[in-house]
Amino acid sequence: MSEFPEPGGGTADPAALFSRYLEFYRRTVARKVASLPAAEQRASRLPSGWSPLELLVHLAHMERRWFVWGFLGEPVDDPWGDDLDGRWHAPADVTAVQVVAQLQEVGERTTAVLAGHRLDEHAPPGPRFDGEPATLAWICFHVLQEYARHAGHLDVAVELAGGDVGE
Repeated sequence: MSEFPEPGGGTADPAALFSRYLEFYRRTVARKVASLPAAEQRASRLPSGWSPLELLVHLAHMERRWFVWGFLGEPVDDPWGDDLDGRWHAPADVTAVQVVAQLQEVGERTTAVLAGHRLDEHAPPGPRFDGEPATLAWICFHVLQEYARHAGHLDVAVELAGGDVGE
């Protein structure tokens, strides 16, 4: 059995821990989807109907929505581009390799945000938030729990399709 690849705990800096865990989850979901043949990446074995590639697209859009559009207040092209008629969607011409590149790109932005801002800073008012904008700490907790929850969902889908399981 290999060593558990959880990020090291040698720091008490919450921003560094958020960065490390978000990177851990990005790599985990990317590895799991890449372990499947292309046809299985687009297939669903679940009653809810989502595919591993659709989940990956969702995560790339979700992280960008929260950190770039929400916290930084920057305009982004099609912030809800992972949604089509109320469910996750992966365009027919997009590949897992492309989506992993998007995850890496948004991850670099997230890491820069966490390095350059205090966790108690609030997002600017804008289209992402109704009412009082969230703090960066709250956004980090939300995005981290979303990655963890969806990584668990992906475990089930990938196991059913015969791909890599576990950490």
